[in-house]
Parts: sequence; C-alpha cells; structure tokens
Amino acid sequence: MPRQFFVGGNFKMNGTISTIKDIISHLNSAQCSADTEVVISPPSLYLLLAREHLRSGIEVAAQNVFDKPNGAFTGEISVAQLKDSNITWAILGHSERRVILQESDEFVAKKTQAALDGGIGVVLCCGETLEQREANKTMDVVLAQLSAVAKAGVKDWSKIVVAYEPVWAIGTGKVASNEQAQEVHKAIREWMGKELGAETAEKTRIIYGGSVSEKNCRELAGEGDIDGFLVGGASLKPAFVDIINAKA
Repeated sequence: MPRQFFVGGNFKMNGTISTIKDIISHLNSAQCSADTEVVISPPSLYLLLAREHLRSGIEVAAQNVFDKPNGAFTGEISVAQLKDSNITWAILGHSERRVILQESDEFVAKKTQAALDGGIGVVLCCGETLEQREANKTMDVVLAQLSAVAKAGVKDWSKIVVAYEPVWAIGTGKVASNEQAQEVHKAIREWMGKELGAETAEKTRIIYGGSVSEKNCRELAGEGDIDGFLVGGASLKPAFVDIINAKA
C-alpha cells in the first residue's frame, strides 16, 4: 500500500483567537484532498479552540508534551491531558526547541516514548545546521537524533511521522533542492531498513520541512521518498490548502 501523504501546519508562537478561527474556517470550507492526512498545531493556549472548531478529518497536534505523568511539573502538558482533550498528535524534537531550550536527543526520545505509550502520534523532527551540512555531517546528525529514539526502546514506529527539517532552511526562505531533500529522505529510509526492519522502512512516512510554500511543494512532493510536509509560516495563510493538495 502507498504511504498516505501527510501535511502538518506548525503555527509556532503565532495566532490569536480571531486569526486561528479564520484559518480554521478556511480549512473547514476548503476542498482538501481526501488522500492527505492533515494536522494543525496551534500554540497550547488554542489547542481546545482548534479542536472544537475544526471539522472532522483534520487533527490537532500539540507543539510539545512532557515525558512524565501528571504532577509537579510547572508549565508542562502531559500525554493524558492531551488525550483527554482529543489532541491526537505532538510535534517533538523541533530544532527551535533543541537549540533554544537545549533539548537533548535523549530527552526528545523519552518524550517520544511517553507520547506513543499514551496513544499520541508523534511528528518527530530531525535536521542539521548549515555548519553541520558544510562539514558533511548531515547524516551523522540526523541519524543520531533518530537512533536515540530507537535506543530508548521504541519498537513500533507506526504512529511516528519523521520530519526532516534542515535547520538552515527553516524560516529563512532557503529550501533544500529536490535532490538534497530526496537524498536525506532516502538515507533515512535506508537506515530504517537496516535498524528497524524493511516493513517499518516501507511504511513510515518521512516528510520535509523548511520554507515549504505553494510555489515549491508540488515538485518536492514528486520525489519518491518525500511523503508530505511540515509547514511553518505558510500554514498561517490560505495557500496552506495548496500545499495540502500538492500530491492531488
């Protein structure tokens, strides 16, 4: 079976009640490809707002989740609380959290395991900086980030979507060329085949993130190992629908 195309919209720390309602209204009325799985991720304050107003068929993701159960962890959100609110996905390992908040590969792996154990799907982000790419360390970095999850004991990757996001292309307007993106996606899939098994490699969706827009999405979507997109700024605009329909 072909892998279902997956498009996530990461609003990051953007939006108000009014603007998020406008985005949701547009998505609810838009003609979105039935063959694409769509997930949006507003700031945590607006998760319930999004879930209450979105039509069925579009899911909601948190931008983070903690690796411990409910308790004395000020400022965090637990997997159980997301489940209770019908939030079905979490974005974990985004470079902005790895860099700004110094989240280690091991910490991201623990949160991934906690989310999966609690029944939440994970968009697992990985990617290299410009310096690392120029030093030919792209795959060393990306595979270390993914290996940490495997080493944490995650056996079932069926609820993981891997998002390759070169840090140098996030919010910069720079986009990895089709060849650059496909090369990394293919290498990730080959690693999965060796370390996790052929079935996992074949079924796991690997999506691209990094200044994706309605202008470049169709060409990127044509690559054999690119199964969708994690979209930043463009997910706040009407053109997000064009990206959702990139494979249609």
